Amino acid sequence: MSSPKTSRPVEVAHRTGPVSNSLAASRLGTWSIIFFTVAAAAPETVVGGGAVSGFAVSGITGIPVGYLAIALVLGLFAVGYVTMARHVENAGAFYAYIAKGLGRIPGTAAGGVAVLAYTMVQISLVGGFGVGAADFLRQVGGPDLPWWVFAGVGLILVGLLGLLRIDVNGRVLGVLLIAEIAVILFYDLAFLTDPAEPGVSLTTLNPAQLGTGAAGVILVIAFTGFIGFENSTVLAEEARDPRTVSRATYLSLVVIGGLYGFSTWAMTVATGPEHIVAQAEEHSTELLFVLAADRLPAGLVTTGSALYVTSLFAGMLSFHHVCARYFFALGREGIGPRGLAATSSRTSAPVAGSVTQSVLTVLVVGLFAMTGWDPVTYLFFWGASGGALGVLLLVTATSLAVVGYFLRVPAPGHGIWRTLLAPSLAALVLGGVLHLTIRSFGTVLGVPPGDPAAWMLPGAYLAVVLAGLGWGAVLRSRYPDSYARIGMGARSITIPRSEERIDAG
Repeated sequence: MSSPKTSRPVEVAHRTGPVSNSLAASRLGTWSIIFFTVAAAAPETVVGGGAVSGFAVSGITGIPVGYLAIALVLGLFAVGYVTMARHVENAGAFYAYIAKGLGRIPGTAAGGVAVLAYTMVQISLVGGFGVGAADFLRQVGGPDLPWWVFAGVGLILVGLLGLLRIDVNGRVLGVLLIAEIAVILFYDLAFLTDPAEPGVSLTTLNPAQLGTGAAGVILVIAFTGFIGFENSTVLAEEARDPRTVSRATYLSLVVIGGLYGFSTWAMTVATGPEHIVAQAEEHSTELLFVLAADRLPAGLVTTGSALYVTSLFAGMLSFHHVCARYFFALGREGIGPRGLAATSSRTSAPVAGSVTQSVLTVLVVGLFAMTGWDPVTYLFFWGASGGALGVLLLVTATSLAVVGYFLRVPAPGHGIWRTLLAPSLAALVLGGVLHLTIRSFGTVLGVPPGDPAAWMLPGAYLAVVLAGLGWGAVLRSRYPDSYARIGMGARSITIPRSEERIDAG
């Protein structure tokens, strides 16, 4: 047995054969990354599913203005975020940024939070896809099959695509994304040209709603729709140059924020602002298509329903890639099992991370299938809301990490706005949003006061943070080689333990 001070090597040397431990470089341009990030946000899923569920569960009408507010907040966050992306390229983006800016032990905890948060989001989309596909098949006169059958088919397809070249997946997502955005905008036009009484109203876009006690619920529901915008930096190691990541991040925020705010507002115009909650409760995720059916030919409604299902699939695929790359990054740098760093020598896909994510998803979906738990409420909506809380934790901590990093590392040419002021303001605002979110999380989930679910999901993140901090301390004391590589990305396979750099965190 080795001594407690024996260093544990974490690198997997490059070699010929079925696996290596590096991702494909210079394969993704600006639009490919935008397709990944916006597809992860799943526009039609958010507008037709997440927003409608938010109206129904919360009973609040101000969700459209919440989307616009969150877009502005995340735009502020992105200033420092993309600036740091020029200095840190790592497939475990949030984890690496926090390790570099706040220290390796907090970075280790952030890695655990990221895996839990993104896995929850990805699995929630699988549940939504299964239900959506089953409903669509019944709608077109097909057989009535259980939701988990379609979830299983989707899992197989995503698992296979996860093993292919990343740019091939980008083209698949691009086709699906363009089609669904076109349909959403066509629906929006129909709603605005044929409004319900009292006509076109801006009530649900009134910023005054963010000054009420409902602000926390509005903002957390809105934030859920933006999960995925930050994934541009996860793909930084596979981007053509750092400017590609910056452009993709800003453009993705503009597309997501503008589309969500406009489209959810158009829905309230179609129902009348005072009726949107009641109609969301009555029709659930069918509301978007019920409203469209009153105004458009049946063929366009059916097309929209089909694209709702493909939107869920695109989100599943995009987040599968994100989860796989986080597993890869944690394995490569010694926080997780070294086998997670395995990539295909043919496609450079993170095969071990991809397979791991597929197995976890199968286990959760199988549990829901066997128990009969409601996949819409408990898997889709609660899973996405829980994942959003984790991402909000990471975004807030990353804002602080950007400040910490640039206080130590010279950044000539960036300026104080990008390196200190913008990320500090973002941390302050996001911290407020996080506080409101935790306080109102029971309302977000639609549970009565005192229900255990209101604290169990936030409590799970607290447990992961504490476990991560403990594991980071163990790595520091027992495995110094592994500890030295935390957050180092591709350099982790070459940097010796004795090398100390100011940017190592």
